[in-house]
Amino acid sequence: MTGPHALPPYLLAFPGPLRDQLVAAVLRGEKVSTTGLLVEYEIEGEELPPVGERSALIDSAGREVAVLELTEVRVLPLGEVDLQHALDEGEGYSSVAEWRAGHEEFWHGAEMRAALGDPGFTVDDDTMIVAERFRVVERLPVAEV
Repeated sequence: MTGPHALPPYLLAFPGPLRDQLVAAVLRGEKVSTTGLLVEYEIEGEELPPVGERSALIDSAGREVAVLELTEVRVLPLGEVDLQHALDEGEGYSSVAEWRAGHEEFWHGAEMRAALGDPGFTVDDDTMIVAERFRVVERLPVAEV
């Protein structure tokens, strides 16, 4: 969505297989929530997105594939994530422990540590996270690259 009414990009993970998997889950209606680290917003100097904000979901090829609308934004300690949020991430988790293990693997990965500028970054129960819930407002036609 270029031009004066362009929507901000909505990025899940880093470009590659994981992003492709997550975008596909959103488009299938399986993924209706996601989790980020509050420190990411702080490092980027970004405000938290407001409920009602619309964004363009971006795939690994950089294409806008859908318009999303935020329906909930919560900031809470990692240790307080509940089962419903874990299930709504649409990644097949059946428990908070599974969800957390998957997210810790991502957050402790080299790409995330590099993005945060901290090669030893780790999370614990007190790490503040941003739990977002969204809905697909519109699927966009995607031109082949």
